[in-house]
Amino acid sequence: MASADDKSYDDINVTPMVDLYLVLLLIFIIMTTAGVQGMKVDLPRASKSAAADLGAPKMQAITINNEGKIALNTIPVTLAELENKLGAIKAATPDVPVVVRGDRQTQYEGIMNVLDILGRLQIDKIGLATHPAK
Repeated sequence: MASADDKSYDDINVTPMVDLYLVLLLIFIIMTTAGVQGMKVDLPRASKSAAADLGAPKMQAITINNEGKIALNTIPVTLAELENKLGAIKAATPDVPVVVRGDRQTQYEGIMNVLDILGRLQIDKIGLATHPAK
């Protein structure tokens, strides 16, 4: 009579392996969602009057590409057209903010021409867009 220990196994029990994969998947999901949330900060409360201020001036973006071509809010313009359009915008909203975005290959003269126009129109809320340092 043969004992139970002499029986050969024809199949492999994969249940422990599946359990291990599920645990690893659960750890991966938890770590991924924890990394997306970022840092927790205690945000200040805004007053209700600040939320009602929707009449803030819209920011104007002036882009100068590496060929020296100028665009105001993605619309190509010449220097004269830029001065006319910004003059009309300045007349409508005196404290309009402007961001100047120049390509790193742009000639310095092109950016200075745009800044001269902003100075003549007395637009003093000017930002120069850059990438953060690595």
